Amino acid sequence: MPFINVNYLTKIVDLFLYGNFWIAIAAVAMTLQTQYLLQSRIACTPLLIFIFSSTLFLYALHRIVGLQKVKPFQDKGRYLVISTFKNHILIYAALGALGAFFSFWYLSLNVQIALVLPAILSLGYVIPILTGKRRFRDIHFIKIFLVALVWAYITVLLPILESNFPMDIALLPLFLERTCFIFAITLPFDIRDLKVDEYTAVKTIPSKLGIAYTKILAATLLIAMLFFAFLNILNGLPFSILVPLSISAFSTFFLIYYSDRVTHDYYFTGLIDGTMLLQFLLIYFFV
Repeated sequence: MPFINVNYLTKIVDLFLYGNFWIAIAAVAMTLQTQYLLQSRIACTPLLIFIFSSTLFLYALHRIVGLQKVKPFQDKGRYLVISTFKNHILIYAALGALGAFFSFWYLSLNVQIALVLPAILSLGYVIPILTGKRRFRDIHFIKIFLVALVWAYITVLLPILESNFPMDIALLPLFLERTCFIFAITLPFDIRDLKVDEYTAVKTIPSKLGIAYTKILAATLLIAMLFFAFLNILNGLPFSILVPLSISAFSTFFLIYYSDRVTHDYYFTGLIDGTMLLQFLLIYFFV
């Protein structure tokens, strides 16, 4: 039996992760989760194509623009990989932009209008549109709130609008549940980026609270996620959602807890981002 070429396999994984296909799949999974919970089915829709394509575009743009902000780190870790695959990433960004542009016109008017706000926030997050060539993410403490709110908006509110599901205050716990989850899994990335954020003079929650209290905050957010899940049950979702969400919360916190002890970026970009896909699969097979 021939040996697996580890270098070749590593390049494939790098291209999959840093080409942003993995995070785009995770975004689709979170959207499908909302679709499945509200309609007990999943279906390929123009919104899913738009979310996959726009995520591919925005994260590629974010990686390329971000390289210019962290020049002393460009020969290390993920930044070296991103630099190596820069031309590939630019191609995927272009393909993502095209996919987002064409699928946008197949969306209903109310979804198109609802996309204006997250589009502005997302572009402002990755493109330096503020004074001093700053992005929204370069404002102290704000980046993690933007990530959580925009992801919840896109993966919860947009599929609700697309399906013409009645917009009701009872859906607020579903939005808050998703916000808490995304907030929690974004915290370890700020732990990972402590040195980079120190270099760029951006204050974050881990730099203010410390790593230990950041982990406590993450645990609190995951408990809050389960609390909002219980409110969702009172509003009509099946009681069985507590089992997969509890498994999701426990496994996610396990990864967050060890996030300051692991240096390889696969742990973050692969495993922690992968908790979104895991949560969808748990919901799909348990509920």
